[in-house]
Parts: sequence; C-alpha cells; structure tokens
Amino acid sequence: MCFSHNVFKGYHSCFRSSVDARHCILYATSIIKTSGEFKVKKSRLVSLVAAFATINFICDAIVFPQLSEGVWYGLVFISEPITGIVLGPYAGFLSTFIGVMVSHVISPRGVEEFLFTIGAPIGAMVSGLMFTGGRKKVLAYYSVLLASYFITPVAWQLPAWGMWDVYFAYIALLAIILLVAAKGGSIKGVNRNPVFLATYAFVGLEADVLFRIFLFVPCQTYRFLYGLPVEALQAIWVAGAVVTPIKVTISALVTASLGLRLLKIIDVWPTE
Repeated sequence: MCFSHNVFKGYHSCFRSSVDARHCILYATSIIKTSGEFKVKKSRLVSLVAAFATINFICDAIVFPQLSEGVWYGLVFISEPITGIVLGPYAGFLSTFIGVMVSHVISPRGVEEFLFTIGAPIGAMVSGLMFTGGRKKVLAYYSVLLASYFITPVAWQLPAWGMWDVYFAYIALLAIILLVAAKGGSIKGVNRNPVFLATYAFVGLEADVLFRIFLFVPCQTYRFLYGLPVEALQAIWVAGAVVTPIKVTISALVTASLGLRLLKIIDVWPTE
C-alpha cells in the first residue's frame, strides 16, 4: 500500500487555499433538490457531504499495486456506492466529485483522468437513484450508453463477453424494477435487505464503468488521447473482464455489510 506524497497535508492545504470550500459546499447543497430523497437539515447535509468527500478523497488517494489494474487506480470503488446510498443521488454525486477531483489535483494521473474520473460521482449518483426509487432514470442511462457503444463500428471488433459484468448489471436493474413493480412500487422493505444494497452498489459501479467505456469507445478517446490501435483495445477488454468484476464484488460486499449500519446511524431513509 502506498500514499501519494503528503496526501493528507495536500488535501488540507488545497481546501484552505480555495475560495472558502465551505461556502462552495453550502451553495451546492442549497440547490440539491430533496424531493424523493431524504429529509435532512441543510447544516447536517453540508457536514455529511464534507465528511464523505474526505472519505472519497482518502480512498481515491490510496493505491494498492495489486488492485491498480482495471478501471480504478485507487480504492474509490469501495466508497463510491455507499456515498450515493447514504447521501442520496445528488448530494452523493457532489461529495464524490469533490473527493476525487481534490485527489487528482494532489496526486496527478494525467489530464485525461480528470475526464474519466467523473464516472465515480456518476456511479455514486446511480447507486443513490437505485436506493431512492429513480430506477427508470438509471434504466434510461444504461440503455442510451449501451446503444451508443453497440452502434460504434470499433466495438464490433472487441470481444462481446468483455463487458459481461455490465450486461449482468443491466439484467439486475431490470429484475429490481420488475420486483418493485410487483410489490406495488414500495421500496421500504427492499432497501433494508443487504442483498439489495449490494445490488445497488453493483449497478452503480457498472454505471461508472459504462461511462468510462462511453468516453473510451464511442467518443474514441482511445484513439484521440491515447493513440491505441484496435489490438491494444482488445487486450484491455480481455484484462478488464477479469479485474474489474473482482473490485465490484469487493465493493458490493462492503456495501452489504456496512450500508445498513451507516443508514441506521445517520438515520436517513428515502421517502418513497
């Protein structure tokens, strides 16, 4: 395990040198809509956003060489879905965005990574939407990005099984939509089940992966930014089909074991 040079000191100084980070968070949280999310006082929401931003920063800054392959360099894949589930989709997006951006400023990994790392707050938002009942929005997101991938010519030269985990996430999403519909649209009992919390983490992280794939293939950054030939892209697809699901499984297990405890401690539940 290794930390970026003076990572915590850098985090503190970065926030101190900014235009009062507390005011930025206050402003941002003031425009987060609470309809369909959690009823939390603004002062408490600001504190939670700041706390989880710190957690995401730390997780993103910690790099295990054994887990540095695949989509995520750091451990943000562990904190990402819990942030969305506990804070809700929009506050979860904001908190994760702050954390990973500060981490990338303190520990640079290339300018292009500032673009790809936006997948992390999107993943947090998707996990939050799954928890708060925004599953149709998630379905639309998956459908549009998967369609854009399959209509891209270079995708036809990549192994279809290389995205098997994304396909399973799409199937899990559809299954939850049908299950909740069969229960009359209620998610109260479902959300208190660790298996479903793990599934929300799974769907959120794969949404993160799908966003990065969208940038990489349909937007063709593999060619414009990295200058990779199709053969290299095929090798990346094969490696990612093994490493990424392992990380997703770890995160799902952590979410299943800690998610309910955090929700009970913070005492936030969706209003659906």
